Amino acid sequence: MTTSRPGDEQPREQPRRRAPAGAAVLREDVTEAIRSAVFAELAAVGYARMSIEGIARRAGVGKTAVYRRWRSKLHLVLDLVSAIAVQGLPMPDSGSLEGDLRLLYEVTSRALRHPVASQVIPDLQAEAARNPEIAEAMQKALREGQHGVANGIVRAAVARGEVRDGVDEDLALDLVSGPLYWRSVVVRAELPKGYLGSLASATAAALRAL
Repeated sequence: MTTSRPGDEQPREQPRRRAPAGAAVLREDVTEAIRSAVFAELAAVGYARMSIEGIARRAGVGKTAVYRRWRSKLHLVLDLVSAIAVQGLPMPDSGSLEGDLRLLYEVTSRALRHPVASQVIPDLQAEAARNPEIAEAMQKALREGQHGVANGIVRAAVARGEVRDGVDEDLALDLVSGPLYWRSVVVRAELPKGYLGSLASATAAALRAL
């Protein structure tokens, strides 16, 4: 009968598979279990109180399984933030500026309303003010995620003639991304019925006026 030992490369309640001799095989299901545990742990206790021990316990693995992948909780969180940036958001393609904005806001709003995201994002923002590495990772995530999609929407609108060529892209991105983020993450206010449609219409009008 095989027994589990701390640090085994496996979640709990799963049969242990012996890795090939001489090979450091990192199982993807274990990696995903750890990533999920990090989000849950961040939401539960915040970055400052988060520990490798707590992550491992929540993932059902030994600490060794975590340390095989990341040197510290900082590197773990930086990797997760970067992964979010790579995943990005789907690029809307409705054929109109207002339609694209409405689709972007619907997807973004659902993501920001997720209980884990609503707790994790403010905590990482606060930590970014103290930690330059986290600040850089979050800025990269914003550039490659939300801002990347918003930039694509503006450029598509320019190509269709809905927005003038040569528009100030930084100001346009602020107009696209700022209001929903402010209301959902900073103020943390409920969105009234019809808000996303009204926001898309107002933002489209503002972009056309630039």
